[in-house]
Amino acid sequence: MVAFVDKKIRIGIAGYGNLGRGVEYAVSRCEDMELSAVFTRRSPEELQVASGTQVYSFTEIESHVDNIDVMILCGGSKNDLPKQGPELAKFFNTIDSFDTHAKIPDYFEAVDASAKPNGKTAIISVGWDPGMFSINRLYGEAILPEGETYTFWGKGLSQGHSDALRRIEGVRNAVQYTIPVDEAVDRVRSGLQPQLTTREKHTRECFVVLEEGSNKDEVEQTIVTMPDYFADYDTTVHFIDEKQLKEDHSAMPHGGFVIRSGKTGDNNNQVMEFSLGLESNPEFTSSVLVAYARAAYRMNRAGDTGAKTVFDVAPGLLSIQSAKELRKHLL
Repeated sequence: MVAFVDKKIRIGIAGYGNLGRGVEYAVSRCEDMELSAVFTRRSPEELQVASGTQVYSFTEIESHVDNIDVMILCGGSKNDLPKQGPELAKFFNTIDSFDTHAKIPDYFEAVDASAKPNGKTAIISVGWDPGMFSINRLYGEAILPEGETYTFWGKGLSQGHSDALRRIEGVRNAVQYTIPVDEAVDRVRSGLQPQLTTREKHTRECFVVLEEGSNKDEVEQTIVTMPDYFADYDTTVHFIDEKQLKEDHSAMPHGGFVIRSGKTGDNNNQVMEFSLGLESNPEFTSSVLVAYARAAYRMNRAGDTGAKTVFDVAPGLLSIQSAKELRKHLL
């Protein structure tokens, strides 16, 4: 592979949790990038980062506008990004993984209103869903306009659903896995275009550590009847000890499928599929963020400013290779 590098892209990380650490590792694998700074709401002196990069307080972030080409925002979608996204897009080209699907249109408008007047490029909702899955849903519906799109998630550990379990009274610790129903996936792959209910598409499996003295039956009933999380699914609850949880459920795997089933010509079945199998959800998401940081840098240099989504980014801009090299090696 021939790299297309005129100068190293200087990356900043805003927030150093699982996602921030993943970005740090992803940047280290990119010869056209360098990590310039990490920003945290914790005490910078107490934060040890793997690369040894200088850590600063969030309160200092605006003073680094001349030292960073793209700021990658690694906060959460619920409380962090709604505020940080629009605010930091005033000062930096940004990438984020805002994933509250229903609120993406409003978030886009808020970020655009900050980025565009200040000549910045901000690519929002980057990751695998939204992100890579979104692109493949678009490809499927554009190429096969007559048909159905199906998204299956898992098998994977859901951080949001696991957090919901841990908030239940009597639960000390817990994780939850989302699992596609094999029969449903097979029916979709066959081209039948079935109409599937929520319960028919996925099951949920919970591994729960109880507080001492908690009532197992009451906790289980609370879980399986919880609206918006478990009530609409066939949910299995396993009660285990803390040691087993740590040994068997510390990793963060995930993945899934986007399948478009459609018709062409004389009613011929056509099925398109994109799938992911991830040992580390945050590390893969981080790698997607870093690729889009390269695109944001190039788009900004070309004068393409304002808020963007993955739909607005040409695939070639993600690659370290030049357009000429891509035509030679990948086309």
